[in-house]
Amino acid sequence: MVSTFRRYFTRHMNALRIAQWGMPAAPQQGPIIVYSNHPAWWDAAVYVLAADRFLPSYESYAPIDAAMLRQYGIFGRIGAFGVDLESPRGAADFLKAGSEILSVPHRALWITAQGRFGDVRERPLGLKPGVAYLLERAPGCTVLPLAIEYGFWLERGAEAFIAFGPPMRGQDLLNLARSDRLKRLEGELTTTLDRLSADVRSRDPARFRAVLEGRAGIGGLYDGWRRLAAALRGRAFDPSHEGRPS
Repeated sequence: MVSTFRRYFTRHMNALRIAQWGMPAAPQQGPIIVYSNHPAWWDAAVYVLAADRFLPSYESYAPIDAAMLRQYGIFGRIGAFGVDLESPRGAADFLKAGSEILSVPHRALWITAQGRFGDVRERPLGLKPGVAYLLERAPGCTVLPLAIEYGFWLERGAEAFIAFGPPMRGQDLLNLARSDRLKRLEGELTTTLDRLSADVRSRDPARFRAVLEGRAGIGGLYDGWRRLAAALRGRAFDPSHEGRPS
């Protein structure tokens, strides 16, 4: 199933890149909560690809809007579960399902903690309180902030950028009042997102590692002329605009 998302991603996007400083620090034991901002529809695919690459020994799960799950049933086959985002019952269902998932070591729960689509530049991020409440039912978990951003650099397809922040112990967060706990979670994610955004604005690929790359180039007549020009010069044709590092 992951291969399906990989093919779909590389067909429509240019690359998935992770900041050099933003590699995740997986715990030695216990479940994980990964919580992120929610800038685009592509976040679900990014979750699937990041889980496969960086937490391969974990069973990964993610809450998803129940209406979207009905529309995109494929997500239910890879650990997504539907939540009614508009009702108190939905919040209760999320806490119940989340606590059951996190009761087993080597499981990871991936949460778009804004609960809605939000611009990457939006401040404050406005995280929903559910992620803070969930810790009361899973004190032994490790919590990882995940920043996600998208942009266009030199190729036709967009770039997806991610970075994990420093891990936090669930028990340490539980020592804080609920309101302070949520502020801490939002603060850590904001710091990670601000740092990632600075790297994205630099447009410097050396600041990132390529997790997955799609097909470069524009295609059609434009790349046809470029291919011909390369052949006339006796050079191999590279469809990317500046050449990818070997």
